[in-house]
Amino acid sequence: MVCGGFAGQPVHAQSTPFNDIEGSYAKSAIVSLYKHQIVNGTSASAFSPRKKVSRAELLAALERLLKLEKTFSPVTEFDDVQAGAWYFGYVQAAVQLGLADGTSATSFQPDKPVTRQEAAVLLQRVLKQPAAAISTSAFRDRGSIAFWAAGPVSNISKLGLMKGDGTGAFRPDAPVTRQEMAVLLYRIQKRPDWSGQFGRPSRDRIQLGWQYLQSTEQYKRTVLKAGINILSPRWYFIGEQGAVSDGTDPSLVKWASENGKKVWALVGNRSNRELTSEVLSDPSHRAALAKRLFTLVKQHGLNGLNIDFENMTVGDRSEYALFIKDLAKRLHSIGAKLSVDVAPDFGADWTDEFDYAALGAAADYVVLMSYEEHWIGSPIAGSVASLPWSAQGLKTLMEQVSANKIILGMPLFSRDWTFQPDGSFPSHDINLTEQNRLLATNAAAVEWNSFLGQYEASYTVNGLQHRIWLEEGRSLTQKTRLALDNNTAGLAYWYTGGGSDDVWASIRNAIRFNGYAFD
Repeated sequence: MVCGGFAGQPVHAQSTPFNDIEGSYAKSAIVSLYKHQIVNGTSASAFSPRKKVSRAELLAALERLLKLEKTFSPVTEFDDVQAGAWYFGYVQAAVQLGLADGTSATSFQPDKPVTRQEAAVLLQRVLKQPAAAISTSAFRDRGSIAFWAAGPVSNISKLGLMKGDGTGAFRPDAPVTRQEMAVLLYRIQKRPDWSGQFGRPSRDRIQLGWQYLQSTEQYKRTVLKAGINILSPRWYFIGEQGAVSDGTDPSLVKWASENGKKVWALVGNRSNRELTSEVLSDPSHRAALAKRLFTLVKQHGLNGLNIDFENMTVGDRSEYALFIKDLAKRLHSIGAKLSVDVAPDFGADWTDEFDYAALGAAADYVVLMSYEEHWIGSPIAGSVASLPWSAQGLKTLMEQVSANKIILGMPLFSRDWTFQPDGSFPSHDINLTEQNRLLATNAAAVEWNSFLGQYEASYTVNGLQHRIWLEEGRSLTQKTRLALDNNTAGLAYWYTGGGSDDVWASIRNAIRFNGYAFD
């Protein structure tokens, strides 16, 4: 059976694409959906309209309708959904977006025929319909509808997407046929207020990518693959008395302009507390720094700057805010933007260096570096950025800075923790490609933690247990939706080269699906 591709001849080459749909009540639906590459045949010439639809087939058709991409995270939730299967990417995408559940904790049963009540549940999730606590269904067999499907059946029937038979029965346990599936999808497609959104470009949110551990050519390739629209190469570092080292690459500025990208070059302090304090505390040095950065932006035709001063003293709090205010005023005079990186405020002394409200008032954007929940040397082993920790950090920042000025930092790295016999647990940073290699090489045990919004992995090498709180497509999807649900300005990736190839499709799906509204 042809399931993964789109079988048959192009619809315009013949009156109908299949030779077995002439008598089907779904003929028009099948032809339209096939033309738009939403459904495919069971062979080059047959659609098999009365054949039962599998769970995977319905899921795949719905994702094609919504213009979602297949995703290929190396971590799979189910034992019966393995890489190489035609439906692997579809199931992975649905799981990441929270659209599909398994039939058990470890099984999806992709080839199992989907029932009408199961289809109603899936449709409710895909169409973002509110859960109905009590069914108001008028179907005469409503008592046969499972309690978990009663609300969805009621909602979906009210939308006119699923109807009863001639006797007024819903037949909840009856399998959905391929022609029934076509009618369901066609009814969605015929709603212009819904289908008009499918494939439409997503809202142009900021997607900033910091360059690190990549050559210029490697960085360019990742920027194009990821859909990053703001480049932030690490070009400038402060020196004594407000001097700045200049590492500008004019070829990257030119390339960015030619490819519709903008450049906000990073300005760092290399975490040098003493030097930073010396520059900020002296008004003449502070002004010299702002003037020098303004000159670099104007000279090289940059679109803005990203200020990344870390490990400052609390005593520099006011002076840092004054510096940002001065620099913002200078940059705004030539139409350039200013963004400032800050750590999340969890009441620790070391974040007192940030006057969040003042920085937010002066700068165009505040980038929340939402990682380092558990750091190298942390007294507790754990996640780089769990979902509840990230949500709390964002919530706290939004109390002082408007959400539309906040860019949420996304971790494209994790940590491998090794548990030693003496009770210590040293760790080291790993990029996501290395993370995935460790999982595969060491046959790691992986389990989803719904509270943390992450998979937890463990494996043993030379008798020592290793643990990794994973960042991958599913965890990054949840963080992306956190940013979008709070109407932030966008996302920033630390660091661009740390991501594995699969995560970009996951993030694009989250952005696209978040933009859909089915009112």
